[in-house]
Amino acid sequence: MAVDFGMQYAQLGHSGLTVSRICLGCMSYGTSKWRPWVLDEPEAKPFYRKALDLGINFFDTADMYSVGVSEEVTGRALREMANMEEIVLATKVNFPMSAGQNMGGLSRKHIVQGCEASLKRLGVDTIDLYQIHRFDPKVPIEETLAALDHLVHQGKVRYIGASSGYAWRMAQALSTSERHGWARFISMQNHYNAVYREEEREMIPLCINKGVGLIPWSPLARGRLARTTPSPSEGTTRAANDQFADTLYDSPGDDDVIAAVRRIATEVGIKPAEVALAWLLSRPGVVAPIIGATKIDHLETAVKSLELTLTDEQIKAIDAPYRPHAVKGH
Repeated sequence: MAVDFGMQYAQLGHSGLTVSRICLGCMSYGTSKWRPWVLDEPEAKPFYRKALDLGINFFDTADMYSVGVSEEVTGRALREMANMEEIVLATKVNFPMSAGQNMGGLSRKHIVQGCEASLKRLGVDTIDLYQIHRFDPKVPIEETLAALDHLVHQGKVRYIGASSGYAWRMAQALSTSERHGWARFISMQNHYNAVYREEEREMIPLCINKGVGLIPWSPLARGRLARTTPSPSEGTTRAANDQFADTLYDSPGDDDVIAAVRRIATEVGIKPAEVALAWLLSRPGVVAPIIGATKIDHLETAVKSLELTLTDEQIKAIDAPYRPHAVKGH
């Protein structure tokens, strides 16, 4: 793996796992039959190559992305291009893989069969970081955690993590693991950016206290914090076809935060995405924002943000317009 010396690395929470401070999210790679903005394998491969050349060693996908094809594409690319001993390969389980019974959720049955299916698609013997894609209120947390601990002891999973939920559920999970001596979550993949900061109230203080590393999804608010114009849907095919983003970012004050980021970028002479990511990377507990890239310069811009230190005045200017939001992304 060719390492760009601009890359930074950190331990993920209180674990011994070392990850690049930029994680490549692989939802954008798989099959365009699933979503029109997804890149098919030939178009996706250069992004893995570029990420590796930039020193990125952290790659995150999920079984439900392109209904398994993202895992296949990601596994083939990394096995071909990377030293897998250096790579941290993460995937997720929960969302239904088909309409059939036991094809989703966090039961012991689905977690175990989901992991085995992911291993086959990725073409590896062990998943470095296996995450629950959301909490499952229908399944006792003891059943879910016991199944994950079982996979760790089998050698099919090295570490486990969680994604998006209420802080009380995360606290319950951590307490349950501690009580039983089971593998515990080392990471929280939560919805967090300059436009959406509700995680700062409960989840983030909990994670910092318990040594759980934050790897936020949607660090650029589905691209809204990256754009140089006020249009929320300009610039990429995904932006023009992402209805989920419209439900996440429709609160009063969102545009004011975005405008503040754009203003600072103009003053400094850099891209808004660099400012937004530098803001996020400076927040307590944040280890590695998960970047989605459908243009090569998206990756280059993300890595540049590691070298940017915002002034106290610039941070205050981004923080000031923020207004409380309804909880979104769980």
